[in-house]
Amino acid sequence: MLDELDRRILDILAANARVSLKELAQEAGLSSPSAAERLRKLEERGVLDGFTIALNPVKLGYPLQAIIRVRPMPGMLHIVEKLIQETPQIVECDKVTGDDCFIAKLYVRDMAELDTLLDRIAEKAQTNTSIVKSTPVKRRLPPLI
Repeated sequence: MLDELDRRILDILAANARVSLKELAQEAGLSSPSAAERLRKLEERGVLDGFTIALNPVKLGYPLQAIIRVRPMPGMLHIVEKLIQETPQIVECDKVTGDDCFIAKLYVRDMAELDTLLDRIAEKAQTNTSIVKSTPVKRRLPPLI
């Protein structure tokens, strides 16, 4: 699926998604048109799903990060899913197998904001919350085999 050049391009972009096409081409050992074509093909194949920025939530006034496991009450699955989608403090959520249906990551300004958010969810689901102390592994690419 991926050849060595594709993997190199993805590694370069993972380190700095703002790299110019010229720099990307140089680092990958390609001409600019060849690098552009590779990028286009990676996007067409859905390997590259977009380019984004990384923000520091603490610098934006959100010093608390939490992970919540959510188990909707009977008949509330879709209502809880919609509630999660509409809660801006929840920045990521996975629908999972097992006892819980959702695992969500959220950022809040303080414990009072966390309590308010959890109270809204608790009306329709059981929750289990963990406060994140640190992140020893930042978001990274899976092995590019």
